[in-house]
Amino acid sequence: MTNLSGKTALITGGSRGIGSAIVRLFHETGARIVFTYRNSRSSANNLTAELRQKTKEEVIPVQADCANPDAVRSLVKTTIEQFGRIDIFVHNAGIWTEGTIDSMDKSMWEETIQTNLNSAFYLCHEITPFMKKQRSGRIIFISSTAGQRGEANHSHYAASKGGIISLTKSLADELGPFGIRTNCVAPGWVQTDMTGDVFSDADFLQKVEQNNPLRYVPQPEEIAGPVLFLASDLALYVNGEILNVNGGSVLCG
Repeated sequence: MTNLSGKTALITGGSRGIGSAIVRLFHETGARIVFTYRNSRSSANNLTAELRQKTKEEVIPVQADCANPDAVRSLVKTTIEQFGRIDIFVHNAGIWTEGTIDSMDKSMWEETIQTNLNSAFYLCHEITPFMKKQRSGRIIFISSTAGQRGEANHSHYAASKGGIISLTKSLADELGPFGIRTNCVAPGWVQTDMTGDVFSDADFLQKVEQNNPLRYVPQPEEIAGPVLFLASDLALYVNGEILNVNGGSVLCG
């Protein structure tokens, strides 16, 4: 039921962290993969070489800034030319910066909204015509607990991720009649490159762990599993769902 053989997956932000865990897991289950990276060329190349040694399924890295509509158009064109279809789209690429509302400048706000939220529109705008033609598809966004409850000193990030949640619900209703299921995974804290600096403070890490009912911060692989579930036939009747993967740190409906 979690066999993705014959499926083509486009995964953004796939070279590191949660994205690379998703790429690895999808590849293990038989998917053909195109994944994006923006700056981490060496990580992308290393991941590609690693996966190409394991199985025959194709994996293609593409350098792309998904906040750029022209780059997105080229990315989707490349994927279609290579594989002829897109069955699964996972939008994981994003940034996380810090700033109080009175100190944050306009450029920081706009960069976050452009990178985290506008990119989702650009990608769906280009991908959904192909999924509609196929009469099938899975769209899976990566949001955050910040998009559900807000987050002090990260209002720009929380706003972008809250937008992703609303986009998920809207597209689920709009695209469902075409056989396209749209869902979202909302992690809390995760051990990634992006959180490495804050977790270098042992006291802060301990505080985060103690505030979580499971008493630890997960690895990226623990987020990739639920993403695979939503991409698989185990989730055929799941549409418009915000799947919380946070250990119980934020208990919301």
